[in-house]
Amino acid sequence: MEAEAGEREGAVKVEVQAARPYPVWIGRNLLASAGEIIKERKKPCRVAIITDYTTGGLFENRVERSLKRNGFTVTKLSIPPGEGSKNMSQLAEVLEFLAESGLTRSDLIAALGGGVVGDLAGFAAAVYQRGVDYIQLPTTFLAAIDSSVGGKTAVDLGAGKNLAGAFHQPLSVICDCDTFRTLPEKVFADGAAEAVKYGVLAGGELFGQMISGKGGRSGLPEELLPSVVEQCVRIKADIVNRDEFDRGERQLLNLGHTIGHAVERCSGYGITHGHAVAMGMAAIAKAAAQLKGTEEAAQTAEQIIQALRIQNLPTEIPYSPEDIYRASLSDKKKTAAGMQVIVPETVGCCKIRGLSLTEWRNWVGLALGETESAGAAK
Repeated sequence: MEAEAGEREGAVKVEVQAARPYPVWIGRNLLASAGEIIKERKKPCRVAIITDYTTGGLFENRVERSLKRNGFTVTKLSIPPGEGSKNMSQLAEVLEFLAESGLTRSDLIAALGGGVVGDLAGFAAAVYQRGVDYIQLPTTFLAAIDSSVGGKTAVDLGAGKNLAGAFHQPLSVICDCDTFRTLPEKVFADGAAEAVKYGVLAGGELFGQMISGKGGRSGLPEELLPSVVEQCVRIKADIVNRDEFDRGERQLLNLGHTIGHAVERCSGYGITHGHAVAMGMAAIAKAAAQLKGTEEAAQTAEQIIQALRIQNLPTEIPYSPEDIYRASLSDKKKTAAGMQVIVPETVGCCKIRGLSLTEWRNWVGLALGETESAGAAK
């Protein structure tokens, strides 16, 4: 039975103090209260729900009923699921739909789904009529703890991932952890990879939970999920509060992503984001351990790899160092001077390190087993 409006028992609210502050609600059965939560931020208007075929069949009606019960008018668009929909042609289709639906700057877009839907709908909200409000309704573990928070929106180009986009903060985020129960094991593990990332960045209780392997899906007990989501969101919110536009500290959130994005591109996006990031984290930890050559660095790499394996994630890359290096050159973290790389010093302490492209090529070689690169990489 659905919760009536106002029932948010046990839900937690995390405030993101961006240029325009907004709340992230985390709890269970929250989609049934979506209309009420949104109404606290925006008076009733037309809402365009953007979702994918799979997610829409599971949750669209629940959200629509809640919106209508609270006085909103609803229009809906479903797109094909998967990274293949995160492109300029699909963006154009969404924008045409918004225009044909008569959406105005006083109206609202609701992104219902995982990271692809959130990124695409958020980018559409950023550029449609020069910017309209949108909310994030993440239904995957990965989107709930990472992509739905922080205002980064984007689509992929042929040259690489997330190369066209905008910063556009949502009006609010509603994370209903009950939606994770519908996820296939592999999709759930994608989120676990990002949770491990946050654990490596922050250390402490979160990393302990990710490496404990105390049962449940991907080693995470069901009852821990809201707590893990909350911890990850608080870590990201704190960083975004200090560096909203990714000019410094926020780059730490890219741990594992430079190599991870290269893996995705090499695979034609057949390897999912979370699995690719897991490979990237393991690889950069291995390279850092070899370069530093200390017992502490080796132990850090082993802890990271162990946490990933407990979460049923891969830690080996099926491509050559040269393939990964070339694919990484289109990454948005590349600068005129070289590459910005996030290096795990210890669990709970990561550093941003600027490398020349020659140094970066040697790091990639070390990460993928080219031990003869070690001397040059220093």
